[in-house]
Amino acid sequence: MRGLLAAIGFLTRLPVPPQVYDDARAKSASLAWYPLVGLLIGALLSGLAWLLRDTPSMLSAGMLVAAWVVLTGALHLDGLADSADAWVGGLGDREKTLAIMKDPRCGPAGVVALVLVLLLKFAALASFASIPWAALLLAPWLARACLTALFVTTPYVRSGGLGSALADAPRQACILALILTAIGSLLFGWHGLLALAFAASVFGLWRQACVNRLGGFTGDTAGALAEIVELAILVGLAMR
Repeated sequence: MRGLLAAIGFLTRLPVPPQVYDDARAKSASLAWYPLVGLLIGALLSGLAWLLRDTPSMLSAGMLVAAWVVLTGALHLDGLADSADAWVGGLGDREKTLAIMKDPRCGPAGVVALVLVLLLKFAALASFASIPWAALLLAPWLARACLTALFVTTPYVRSGGLGSALADAPRQACILALILTAIGSLLFGWHGLLALAFAASVFGLWRQACVNRLGGFTGDTAGALAEIVELAILVGLAMR
């Protein structure tokens, strides 16, 4: 249970007991709980969407995106911006790419990436004729599951980074969490099947890009993965 609290504390801005942040075992165990925290985020967003059901669609979409950012503390958006800057400025060089990702400043590529992702999320949510229950639940759920899958399948290349504590996460628990996530997604019917396909496609393409450029992944590229998966699911289901 401490692993779940650690995952909630890291992936959201929801309050948790401060002592979980000092528990190394809880941090390691938290990786298997990432998908469930994603589902929790989706449930909270769905609840907000229900409260906003009589609000004009564009205003409701804007408020949902804003709540999404606040709830997650823009954690993965930061990784997206850093990754965009590094991928463009790194010019294919591994060391240069890693160095740019450590720079706290946000360059033009990062700003553009943030604007495009938030704009497309807003447009996708505003495009649904009714409350997009499936999209709101599946997007954050599968995005966090992809983070678990990334740690299980790919080397973490940033020594001492935030993700280093997750490198020795229990693999069996993580794999079980991924299997349960896939099964749960299929309960949404063709929406779940499409969302799984979008998530798997983005995961495979971005993982390969990271391996080719860096030999693995960093916390920033993991954050970028989460954002791109969310975007792909929202846009994909909106275009159905």
